[in-house]
Amino acid sequence: MSRSSIRRHLAILAFCFALVACSSPPAGGTSATQPPAAPTEAAPPANAAPAPRQPISGGPTLLRDDITLRRVGPAGAGSIRLAQNPQDGAVYALHSGNGLKRINLETGAVSQATSLSTLVGDATPAGMAFGPDGTLYVVANRGDGKRNVGIIRRGSPGDASSWVTLAETEPYPLSGTNFDHLFNGVVVSPDGAWVYVNSGSRTDHGEVQDNDGTFPGERESPLTSRIFRLPTDGSGITLPNDEEAVAPYVFARGTRNAYDLAFAPNGDLFAVDNGPDADFPDELNWLREGHHYGFPWRFGNFDNPQRLPGYDPSADGRLSRDFVAVQTGTYRDDPDFPEPPQEFTDPVANNGPAAAVYRSEDGQERDAAADGESLYTFTPHRSPLGLLFATGEALPADLRSDERSLSAFVLSWGAAGGNLSDKGQDLLHLTLTKGDEGYSAVTTQVARDFKRPIDALLIANKLYVLEFDGQAIVWELSFE
Repeated sequence: MSRSSIRRHLAILAFCFALVACSSPPAGGTSATQPPAAPTEAAPPANAAPAPRQPISGGPTLLRDDITLRRVGPAGAGSIRLAQNPQDGAVYALHSGNGLKRINLETGAVSQATSLSTLVGDATPAGMAFGPDGTLYVVANRGDGKRNVGIIRRGSPGDASSWVTLAETEPYPLSGTNFDHLFNGVVVSPDGAWVYVNSGSRTDHGEVQDNDGTFPGERESPLTSRIFRLPTDGSGITLPNDEEAVAPYVFARGTRNAYDLAFAPNGDLFAVDNGPDADFPDELNWLREGHHYGFPWRFGNFDNPQRLPGYDPSADGRLSRDFVAVQTGTYRDDPDFPEPPQEFTDPVANNGPAAAVYRSEDGQERDAAADGESLYTFTPHRSPLGLLFATGEALPADLRSDERSLSAFVLSWGAAGGNLSDKGQDLLHLTLTKGDEGYSAVTTQVARDFKRPIDALLIANKLYVLEFDGQAIVWELSFE
């Protein structure tokens, strides 16, 4: 196996682990031991759910009577992203080892659109998004086990000569663990002026990760755990591994791994975020410039217990031996844990009824929605991704955005371990309502029993789900 193939293989493994790896008060905040009372902006619906049905053997189970299901076909094992060119309607899948594939949604035929070497050279792609003018932006990583370089490229799927490097990071320290989340999620602003890129954390929960002594005392770096904003017309930008020098490109901080980002119809930017190897919530965040979303000092609205003086992991009811960070002893008394840098912004409040299971401080499983409370935001270890917003009038009325709420869908890759009853691998619908303190969501399950769903695409009333497991099947869910 060549050196570049080994690097790519390791990057793909890191990507898969990153998805499932899923107190003194923070600055400007208070310590939370349980979710606060649910906001009043939204309330769960009272109607009983229809009977589950599985129209295609081995396919997902549908939880609404108005959905029809069709198997489009395999996109090819290793496919990780779906996107549609807004200029010509063509649909593409990003393949971690083979580059860009075009998918005919009517026939299921898959054809090569752009080679991997043209897209990203010897790097491993992890994310893509189209701008409104049809320009495609691809995010990739090139690492050697000790350091990583994040890369953002742009070009046209049909023109090999058009591909240029928009930005590239200086090499920054890898932890050499499952918690190197790397650069991945990307979205383009509705006006086409800016591209927003996620750089995930290099730690599970802010612990020291020195990569076998290579980086003594290293926790997070200036290039990790944040969202960058870059001009789409930029070229050859270098993102330095220096806090002050990279600051002009930093949009938001404190995200652990915002694997998917999406703009809502009202222009607000949202991102899903994976929680740590402990039973703390995964998040949906309304991203705003200059805000800090808590990592690694807070998960959901719970404080990271490792911040506490004299922390005893053996007494922590939220730790499970299923998870690597627990097995390797990275939850420990940590008197040198740094102080919070600024006030934190809460995630979206989930009012249920779905994805609101959590672990209380005493180790008991609870359902926040059933208890009349909110969870900030999703059941731990669901690993949310595939975030998208509904626009237009093609969907049923209860799935549309309106003047007072936003309609969104989100997938769950699903838990790899732990013993919480909610394992994910499903499709959720969110009705998001903005209040004085941020957004709250009514969350309902639309379909379940996918095989590691990894990305979604909405075209009119048809929602396409890409699975990662097996041959990467694409399913079409039509809402009548």
